[in-house]
Amino acid sequence: MAKQTLAGRFADYATQLSFEKLTPEAIHEVKRRVIDSIGCAMGAWDSEPATFARAHAGTATSAAPSTVVGTRHRSTPELAAFANGVMFRYLDYNDTYLSKEPAHPSDNLAAVLAIAEVAGSSGKDIINAAVLAYEIQCRLCDACSIRARGWDHVTYGSFSTSVACGKLLGLSAEQLVHAQGLAGVPNNAMRQTRVGMLSHWKGCAFANASRNGVFAAQLAKLGMTGASEVFEGEMGFFKEVSGPFEVAPMGGDGRSYMINDTYIKFWPAEYHSQSAIDAALQLRPEIGGVDNIESILVESFNAAVEIIGGEPEKWRPTTRETADHSLPYCVAAALTDGNVTLDSFDDARLKDEKLLALVQKIKVQADAELNKRYPEGIPNRITVTTKDGAKHAKEVIFPRGHARNPMTDSEVESKFRSMADVRLGADRAGKVLEQCWQLDRLKDLAPLMELVVVGK
Repeated sequence: MAKQTLAGRFADYATQLSFEKLTPEAIHEVKRRVIDSIGCAMGAWDSEPATFARAHAGTATSAAPSTVVGTRHRSTPELAAFANGVMFRYLDYNDTYLSKEPAHPSDNLAAVLAIAEVAGSSGKDIINAAVLAYEIQCRLCDACSIRARGWDHVTYGSFSTSVACGKLLGLSAEQLVHAQGLAGVPNNAMRQTRVGMLSHWKGCAFANASRNGVFAAQLAKLGMTGASEVFEGEMGFFKEVSGPFEVAPMGGDGRSYMINDTYIKFWPAEYHSQSAIDAALQLRPEIGGVDNIESILVESFNAAVEIIGGEPEKWRPTTRETADHSLPYCVAAALTDGNVTLDSFDDARLKDEKLLALVQKIKVQADAELNKRYPEGIPNRITVTTKDGAKHAKEVIFPRGHARNPMTDSEVESKFRSMADVRLGADRAGKVLEQCWQLDRLKDLAPLMELVVVGK
């Protein structure tokens, strides 16, 4: 008997997964991620990439449309998924999963919400599809690092979004396999997205994966077939992109769902910096002002040094995208301002010579012992030497928001309101929260989409 392909495994799992099988914890986490994603969209509303993506989506309409979040415009599902994905992701404030490959799994929600409108899906359907998307993407991240071979983590999103969208569209197991072929073969993203001085595309790359997943699922629904054996084939994913790997059994039947192991961000910066920001803020009262600082040593793990602490651009970032992916910049901002907020990455701060002078005093180096604790934790140790020769050190392994130190529901709501109240008003933002906490009772998305219209 022939061994089942990986795409076949994902397809069979998808067809068997139902809302009734989900744990209360997984259901609750989906609600928290929808709240967090809408909040991030409101926070990113005025950003150039979000503005461009909404404008592009605004040029199209569809006989089977999806809403661009924050508007009443109903675009094609794939362009709505792209625009919404840009808004969810652009601030680097949405959730994270760290493993052999890091990821931002709530990126999948842009595709899920777009197809949910087309399919007339209920809140329960949406929750089920979200858990499914998290399950596939995070299990792939556990299985293999494609970053090591020069590919971007959003490549895995082609598989997670196409299966989740296909589930909402009612695809058969065979059609779900074709959807993965249609999405996975043509859409392998280069890691150049996150190297050097970063561009707008850093926050748009998974939105493009969502667009591709939506497109693939819709074609598979119509009967289009995709390349066979997308993973195992002679010129398939294992051969050309990742190398061979095995995926662990997925959630259910007593196994926890992956969404429960992901983390909501407390600060709007790349996740590997979260424990360094936490440590810097805890050290700040001991130092007596940044003018007293002689030097700063940040000891970290290999992935953090590679991604956010190993390139010259990280010591003098000129774009928001580079700054929120700069370990030295984030540490300097925390020590200087007593917090890291969305304003920490605006143009004025990027040009602040006093802040940049502090960045130059920071050295980042990998530590073998800290590296052993990753990815279970994200250990960063900061040692600040003051001008009187004193040394002040702090190490943090599980920063606020980590699955081992999770944000409370109240903190998630506060984060949401910090971005949504200014766009929607406090009263309507409160109603959005009510709808999201009752997501499993919604018959469709229409009431929620109407509540999040900006400026109505």
